Amino acid sequence: MDGETPVEQPHTSRIYDYFLGGKDNYEADRQAAEEILRAWPDIRIAARVNRRFMHRSTRFLAEAGIRQFLDIGTGIPTEPNLHQIAQQVAPDARVVYVDNDPLVLAHARALMTGSEQGATTYIEGDVTDPDAILRDPELLGSLDLSRPVGLSMIALLHFVELSVDQIVKTFLDALAPGSHLVICTITADFAPAQVRAAQEVYRIRKLPALVRTRQEVTSWFTGLDLVAPGIVPPHRWHLMESAAISPSFDAKVSCYCGVARKP
Repeated sequence: MDGETPVEQPHTSRIYDYFLGGKDNYEADRQAAEEILRAWPDIRIAARVNRRFMHRSTRFLAEAGIRQFLDIGTGIPTEPNLHQIAQQVAPDARVVYVDNDPLVLAHARALMTGSEQGATTYIEGDVTDPDAILRDPELLGSLDLSRPVGLSMIALLHFVELSVDQIVKTFLDALAPGSHLVICTITADFAPAQVRAAQEVYRIRKLPALVRTRQEVTSWFTGLDLVAPGIVPPHRWHLMESAAISPSFDAKVSCYCGVARKP
């Protein structure tokens, strides 16, 4: 696909926007998304469940006293956004959004406005280069890294081919004790055939897509204090009705999530 413009090449964030019912996507994104849907018809459900997990986990952190948030892999704005959830609980919350797609950042800057008491900042960066993100002047001007930060990597790490363990460690080493890590990522543990088929569509479209086991996801939280109920499908994290959810719904969502605190 060399030589293609950004709108001719499908992008994971705009495909995700399509799954969520958004309109900020292009024909190339829609074509790729429809191919993925044929392989994994329930991926729209997975996208919505991921989004609702972001809402609950952000609220949990804000209610626990976190006032600074670093969201890697922001994606196309879809209300309510992370800063809206955080600032609803704590109007003085400060949020830095990071994405590697300039089109995503253009949408974010145009559509997302924070509270008067807090701050909302958008920077271009790639999760595979955490050092560059951590030394970005805009990030350092918005967040005080000597105080706890909520680090969010939701619906992101299945697009990362490098060592996630090292990436996570680099971020966490720079963050203060009391910081929290929030992750949600795709697995083939529940429905291997459909998830692997969708993964193959991403590969053909020259988009990275990796699936991880529960053991692999758990390893990313090494040295942290996991918040109960631990590593679970996102619809089972802090939902009162989770006991009534059937195993078949786990297969529809095919994701693991976790929230943990840096001691």
